[in-house]
Amino acid sequence: MSEALEWLRTSPLALVALTLVGYRLGCEARDRTGGHALAQPVLVAIVFIGLVLWAADIDYAAYREGTEIVAFWLGPATVALAVPLHRQVRRLRGVLLPMLVAIPVGAAASIVTAYALVKALGGDEVLAVTMAPKAATTPVSIALSEVAGGIPSLTAVFAISIGVLGAVVGPAVLDLARVRDRRARGLALGATSHGIGTSRALAEDETEGAFSGLSMGLTALATSMLLPVLLLLLQ
Repeated sequence: MSEALEWLRTSPLALVALTLVGYRLGCEARDRTGGHALAQPVLVAIVFIGLVLWAADIDYAAYREGTEIVAFWLGPATVALAVPLHRQVRRLRGVLLPMLVAIPVGAAASIVTAYALVKALGGDEVLAVTMAPKAATTPVSIALSEVAGGIPSLTAVFAISIGVLGAVVGPAVLDLARVRDRRARGLALGATSHGIGTSRALAEDETEGAFSGLSMGLTALATSMLLPVLLLLLQ
């Protein structure tokens, strides 16, 4: 038993297998519950893997190092989101100009409100800067936080948490707001909950998923350009 536990702690193969099992359990939970909002594969996988790491006393740094190959494939997977967008390119007509206005405005609002909320609740400058780039996709938000003087690891927690929250409650909020257009729904999910929200959007509808992927990329770009300027003004 001790040998098996030690293998689980140190073997990259075991840690990658643990990751895949966690995600597969999430997919099964989603399918068996008919796509229930709380049965998001990423959320289920995070809970499952977290419990296993805690029970087996595996340090997160060791898990992260052992699953580096999974992180490597995030890049190609993100690029692959261009495929459904290419299939839906004709549907860009009529929304291109509003989209190019709304996404920078939304990115600016996200930065300003995150920074102001932390300061209003008594947080220090470092925590406010850490929170500010949360709407960008996780790798971009980590890089922006590091350059701006925040805490990159905590920024990653904020970005992932917001991504999961957006994927869980985002569609319901859009339903309550009577947003029916698949393009608008996708743009909203991609802008607020990036990759995790995009996976939810793809499960809902191909058009929605395509526009969510586009919004995710443009929001990351807008956040990268606006963050230094807005932080300078806010500070």
